[in-house]
Amino acid sequence: MTGTLLSFGHGYSARALSARLLAQGWRVIGTTRTPDRADEIAATGAEPLIWPGAPLEPALRAATHLLVSAAPDADGDPVLRAAGEAIAAHARHVVWMGYLSTTGVYGDHGGDWVDEDTPLHPATERGRRRVSAETAWRALAQDTGLPLHIFRLAGIYGPGRGPFEKVRNGTARRIVKPGQVFSRIHVDDIAQVLAASIAHPNPVRAYNVCDDDPAPPQDVIAEAARLLGMPLPPEVPFETADLGPMAASFYAESKKVRNDRIKYELGVRLLYPTYRDGLRAVKADEGL
Repeated sequence: MTGTLLSFGHGYSARALSARLLAQGWRVIGTTRTPDRADEIAATGAEPLIWPGAPLEPALRAATHLLVSAAPDADGDPVLRAAGEAIAAHARHVVWMGYLSTTGVYGDHGGDWVDEDTPLHPATERGRRRVSAETAWRALAQDTGLPLHIFRLAGIYGPGRGPFEKVRNGTARRIVKPGQVFSRIHVDDIAQVLAASIAHPNPVRAYNVCDDDPAPPQDVIAEAARLLGMPLPPEVPFETADLGPMAASFYAESKKVRNDRIKYELGVRLLYPTYRDGLRAVKADEGL
């Protein structure tokens, strides 16, 4: 099966899916706001669309599949706000739509497990915005028949987005907050999950996208140092870590996220089921 994917906010995760689809003969159109990013998209084989700016209608007419990965802002989902009516007008010929959300919608669970049926009680403003965006997209899907699928992504890492650079340049810290655990996901596994959903659509379904091994963040930094053969970065108590607002928000929630649904519904077998597997792959990809 091939088609045309229109990717709104064609960023890190979307590019990983795009690489898979392009290799299978798909057409991929990726939106961006800047000419520099447009050149980067074109270099991957996808077609850049500077939007807002260029007309969106031709891309929507061509699209069989939609992916939205743009983050919501204080006024809601920017894609829904700017293009919701246009997307609704083309809903009948769209066979799959994915919305990339976050496991932050579940809030803090004191290190306990959550799954897709866990009530959404976000503890951060970022999480609350994602819940509002999910709700708005669900409403549009209910009104128009848009075949929406929601993917709640754990902490994303992969080539160019991992702990190795900080470990190598000496700025990495092992920030310790007792009981704190995060779930993570390698970007290639995100692409694998999205591709599996495209092959087996189940509209209005939500999927957690994470690996099998939730772990304290300091353990991940320690593993990166071990792989590089470097000394352990210093251990810093959370209370004295002097984190910025974004970094501190990640520590506001502690939970372990179940990923059974991507396995039994979509048949996914993770490429990197633990952060140890994933970090080894990132190290190789980055030529370290």
